[in-house]
Amino acid sequence: MNQWLDERLHISRLNDKFLRKAFPVHHTFFIGEITLFSLIILILTGIILALSFEPSNAMVVNSFDPGTPADPNLVPAAYHSALKINALPFGDMFRRIHHWCANIMVAAAVLHMMRIYFTGAYKKPRELNWWIGMLLLIFSALTAVTGYALPYDNYAYNTLKEIYAITASVPWVGPWLAEFAFAGRFPGEGIIPRFYGYHIMLLPGILLALTAAHMLIMIKQKHTQPQYAKRIAYKKIVGVPLITQQTPIMIMLALLFAAIVILFSAYVPVHPVEHYGPPSSQPIEGIKPDWYLLWVFGLLAIIPNTLSFDLLGGHFSAEFIGALVLPMLVIGLMFAVPMLDRAKDNMYYAENPTNHPHRLAAGIAFLALLIVWSVAGYKGELVANGYLPSASANAILWGLSFLIPAIAYGLTLAYVSAIRRLRTADEREQERAMVYGHDD
Repeated sequence: MNQWLDERLHISRLNDKFLRKAFPVHHTFFIGEITLFSLIILILTGIILALSFEPSNAMVVNSFDPGTPADPNLVPAAYHSALKINALPFGDMFRRIHHWCANIMVAAAVLHMMRIYFTGAYKKPRELNWWIGMLLLIFSALTAVTGYALPYDNYAYNTLKEIYAITASVPWVGPWLAEFAFAGRFPGEGIIPRFYGYHIMLLPGILLALTAAHMLIMIKQKHTQPQYAKRIAYKKIVGVPLITQQTPIMIMLALLFAAIVILFSAYVPVHPVEHYGPPSSQPIEGIKPDWYLLWVFGLLAIIPNTLSFDLLGGHFSAEFIGALVLPMLVIGLMFAVPMLDRAKDNMYYAENPTNHPHRLAAGIAFLALLIVWSVAGYKGELVANGYLPSASANAILWGLSFLIPAIAYGLTLAYVSAIRRLRTADEREQERAMVYGHDD
């Protein structure tokens, strides 16, 4: 049978070229695999949830609280189907697994990109994979946001209203762009079917295509090698073969990861649809996005309204600048990293972050800036609890936006300098020990 298949499908070539590919052994490389495992679990749980979800905001009678024949309790069909999913055996459990895997996927992607940045693995010839990784991070966040809209409870309704307003704030084409993205004016009858299409077809298709491209390029270019590989076999791939050793390791990690997610989901609830109720005109106080978009929310909170201006017939509002312009500049800076730190030679080995102190310090400062902006997302709560004065809250948070990253940059450089001094002292001690050993 093997010979018959090999004569027709050339399986031996596949084995020689791909299945025996050497994978470097390093614990940080598994972060990217956790991102992949999360995507797989999201697709599987998403399929199960989609079987019971009704992508419509047509009004139906709430079977859990039908009201009276004269005054029926009508709710959107999408919201009603979310209630029914929660009532199904293991329905709420699948929602929890889906929710937490979405957060873990974004978190693992962030950690993976941090590893790539701090070890310099974005350099030539891997610039393309850095940009693909950035796109994966962006579209993962967009997929999660569209998923939040589908239960169409009051929380989702208020969130969509904010997103619609931000989209409509784009100069010149904002209203048209918002109606195109939301299938009409908000709230319209086509909004849930449109976002359902985004969430289960368009965005997952993009994620799968980008993941496939990311992995194919990685296979073609090979992994960056850990530093220990340089001492074993210079410019050679040092690792374990894919099919016989790496695959069993990946299966064990995937099973362990799935078990941890299931255990976590069993005890930690998610978005309480019943608590928020169906869409209403009643606003929700303190509404916040997920942690990975909280920094954008913080920018919106501290952008002064006086920043609005008109230019060439277009209105540039503070909302547009805070929610779109500044985040796009930040993301653009992240895309530009390979071009700002170019290398003439191909990169084979992961670099020690402390050997590149300014790159390390810039990365730490950037993370500190995002943390400050995320804290700014709680400006209302900080003012209400007396931690910030209302009149000068924006000024203080903007000041911290410059001060904290600058301090983080300086402390990182000082820390690296101290490490280098200790390393130099250790090397000198070793040299002295060797000299005295020879004298004896």
